[in-house]
Amino acid sequence: VQLQASGGGLVQTGGSLRLSCSASGRSFRGYAVAWFRQAPGKEREFVAALPRTGGRPSYRDSVKGRFSISRDNAKNMVYLQIDSLKPEDTAVYYCAADPSIITSSMGMAAQYDYWGQGTQVTVSS
Repeated sequence: VQLQASGGGLVQTGGSLRLSCSASGRSFRGYAVAWFRQAPGKEREFVAALPRTGGRPSYRDSVKGRFSISRDNAKNMVYLQIDSLKPEDTAVYYCAADPSIITSSMGMAAQYDYWGQGTQVTVSS
């Protein structure tokens, strides 16, 4: 599976963006999908994830109520709607997918085999 993230940009505090992640090569139906982010000088951190088959999404605490992850298996797409952006949300955002990850491990970057190239989100104050 090849993943490609897009939709990043420069926005003002309080603005919104919708990130997209397209998958090619094979269907990722049945894959867990996730978004991570990495700010300059910091480690990559978990943002949001959807489990392999149904189930509720998982979010890091700092984005709950502002970010929403969704998927369209028919289109092989994953989305991250991000609202009420804050300067601390500035980072490169990566999408990830894996066919065998268990729900309790969705927040662990090392568990994902497939990664997109990242898309830059910059929030100005």
